[in-house]
Amino acid sequence: MKTRLILSLLASLALLAGCASPAAKPAKVPTNVTVQFQDPDKFTDVRENNSTITSTYYLDTLRDYLIQTASPMLGEGQKLSITVTDIDLAGENLFNQPNMIRIMKDIYTPKVKLTFQLVGADGKVLKEGDRQLIDLNYMLLGGRPGSNEPLYYDKMQLKQWLKAEFGAKF
Repeated sequence: MKTRLILSLLASLALLAGCASPAAKPAKVPTNVTVQFQDPDKFTDVRENNSTITSTYYLDTLRDYLIQTASPMLGEGQKLSITVTDIDLAGENLFNQPNMIRIMKDIYTPKVKLTFQLVGADGKVLKEGDRQLIDLNYMLLGGRPGSNEPLYYDKMQLKQWLKAEFGAKF
């Protein structure tokens, strides 16, 4: 009983200490990259587990990753617009499992279809195109630091594309 009371008091103090600290500046959201999803309800695989509802978590996570990763790759004044037209996430949900886990196998490769346009500071189009990304060897990335984080394989596929497309140095 005393232990619970002490833990409760410590938790309250920690919460108050966090509130009393100077306000942290919010992270700056880059404005040189925009990402849109065209008809995400028709995407191959971005549904909530065991439903027909499109997962805003998956889309938001991938949008944020693309913006944060692509932004530093661009030159001064350049702007990149990406429109994602389909996503098939790495792995496959097996709906007969009690926890709706995503199974990773070589046959469940991540795929992304997108269009992009890179515009220079002068407003001229520097590069544009349609891409269909498929990573047949995505399972070779397993076991690396971070490979257990959500959407790791999908993020790495996007990172590889950005690096190849825009010559980024990692």
